[in-house]
Amino acid sequence: MSAPSFAAIAPSRLAVVTGAASGIGLAAARALAERGMRVALVDRAGELLEAAAGGIEGATAHALDVADPDALVSLAEELGEAPALLMNNAAIGAGGDVLAGVAAWRRLIDVNLMGVLHGVAAFAPAMIAGGESAMIVNTSSKQGITQPPGNTAYNVSKAGVKALTEGLAHTLREATGERVTAHLLIPGYTHTGMTARGAEKPDAAWSAEQVVDYMLAGLEAGDFYLLCPDNETTREQDAKRIAWAAGDVTENRPALSRWHPEWKDAFARYMAE
Repeated sequence: MSAPSFAAIAPSRLAVVTGAASGIGLAAARALAERGMRVALVDRAGELLEAAAGGIEGATAHALDVADPDALVSLAEELGEAPALLMNNAAIGAGGDVLAGVAAWRRLIDVNLMGVLHGVAAFAPAMIAGGESAMIVNTSSKQGITQPPGNTAYNVSKAGVKALTEGLAHTLREATGERVTAHLLIPGYTHTGMTARGAEKPDAAWSAEQVVDYMLAGLEAGDFYLLCPDNETTREQDAKRIAWAAGDVTENRPALSRWHPEWKDAFARYMAE
C-alpha cells in the first residue's frame, strides 16, 4: 500500500524540480513526466536547461538562481498553483575546507542550503493550504552525515539540508498529518555533471536514474530517509559508517576519528566485524 502523500505523483499534477538541467534533477524530471506529471525545470540559464526541457514533453524551463529568494517567489506566482511535488535539488560542489575563503563558502551555502530554504518558503505554504496530497524532496548527501575531510563547506551545506528537512517533516506532520510530507534524498556515489561532466560512469557509481528509481520506491513506501547505496557501498556499510560518526560524540572520540591516525585502525576493525 502506498503512503498517502504518494498520491501527489499523478498525471496532470505539477512537479517543480530545481537543478533540473542535468544529473539527478534531470533524471527525476524525466521520471515524473513519464508518470504524466507536468514538470517545471528550474536551473541556471543556458543550453543545458533548454535542451533538458526540449527533451521532455510538456516540460517548461525556468532560468533562475535558487540563491535569490525573490526569484523563487516570482516563479511561484508565475506558475499560479501549488506543486504536487517540489524537489529542491540544485547544488554546487566547490567550496573548500574551512580556510578556503569566505566568498567560496558563501556562494555554496547560498545555493546548497539557502536555495532549499528559498524553495520551501516560496512553495510550502500553498502546498499546506491547498488541501491535496503533496511532497517535498530535498537532496542532501552522505557527506552531510559522515563529514569526510576535504570539502567542509559542502559537508556543512548538506548537514544543514538534513536538519532543515527533519524540521520541515515535523512541521508538515503537525500541520497536515500525512497529506503533505517531506523527504530527505541522500545519494551515494553518483555519476552526475557535478562529479564528472563528460566522463564515462565509473563502475562503482550509480547512475542518476538508479538514484531516482530508489527515491520513488522510497517515497511510495513513505520513507523519510532515502539513503541510497551504490555499486561499491552497501546499505549495511553506510549504516556502520553513520553509526561510527555518531559515536564520535557519544564516545567522546576525536573529531572525525575515522580519519584520525590514532583511530583509523579501530575504525577498520569495526567495519570488518
